[in-house]
Amino acid sequence: MTRTILVTGGAGFIGSTLVRELLEAGDQRVVTLDALSYAGHRASLEEPLSHPRHLFVEGDVADAETVEAVFDHYLPDAVLHLAAESHVDRSIDGPAAFLRTNVQGTFELLEAARRHWAGREEVRFVHVSTDEVFGSLAPDGAPFGRATPYDPRSPYSASKAASDHLARAWFHTYGLPVVVTNCSNNYGPRQYPEKLIPTIVLRAARGESLPVYGAGDQVRDWLHVRDHARGLIAALNRGEPGRSYLFGGRNERTNLQLVTRICDLLDELRPDGASHAQRIEHVTDRPGHDLRYAVDPSAAEQELAWRAETAFEDGLRETVRWYLDNAEWVATVLADRYDLGRQGLSAAAARGERA
Repeated sequence: MTRTILVTGGAGFIGSTLVRELLEAGDQRVVTLDALSYAGHRASLEEPLSHPRHLFVEGDVADAETVEAVFDHYLPDAVLHLAAESHVDRSIDGPAAFLRTNVQGTFELLEAARRHWAGREEVRFVHVSTDEVFGSLAPDGAPFGRATPYDPRSPYSASKAASDHLARAWFHTYGLPVVVTNCSNNYGPRQYPEKLIPTIVLRAARGESLPVYGAGDQVRDWLHVRDHARGLIAALNRGEPGRSYLFGGRNERTNLQLVTRICDLLDELRPDGASHAQRIEHVTDRPGHDLRYAVDPSAAEQELAWRAETAFEDGLRETVRWYLDNAEWVATVLADRYDLGRQGLSAAAARGERA
């Protein structure tokens, strides 16, 4: 029988990439559940929406009746749970939405799966999380691994940490076959333009300043979204319930190094007579900004037969070119919702700091 996979948040950045990979990987039926909030768009699912094995449901994972109806009607054999509020700056300005989607939404899905999958062993619930739940690494600290204790520092990472704990509790208490994954920073096509790489590319294309928080010495490990999607499929198919798998690209860069490299690519792909790097502007840092994230993906590589395949320079060039060449997608997802401006200023204002 054909397996039915429910992907929550499937109209978002990582989710839409995952839906494409699932449809290409086999004959399973894929059901996307997405609330189509500011970061989820039908435009990101242009090809899958017409695929005969793909079904789309507009709905909120935090709404118990919606989740129950999806389980009743489509009878999923697996869940890949990606629906989440995910931008740290937005969580600083409005944490309530993060608690609702990330915590309440995860609870509703776990409960629906527990009710519908009672007595079944072949089912899987893959809960997708972030490396930010582990806190901040020292410059010379060992990368995050399975044994790293949780130490979230932002409303976003705290809400994801809570959802991770729920997922593991439902495995240990109820025997729900849950696999938890944590990934480093993703990059690639169709990322909502509030995140660093698309923000820099699109602001540069407009001739605007290129903001870098503080000195720009925060370090992130970068993983191409397609590599992450393939890792999630490996976790679904080969992951052991109760275990966690960390996905990283082994591509650590400071924010300033990354922005400077994007400027180099823009000078080549979209020259305007002067180096784009001249428009880099150092702005007041984000409140509570973590210094460094880095992931050790060895366990995933060894146990899931997965490895990040995209060379960072190739992936970054492809990504910059994609945003330059897809103005229609950018215009559709931005509309009147976001102007590429600074977010996350409410905490600084409350402290009396200058933004």
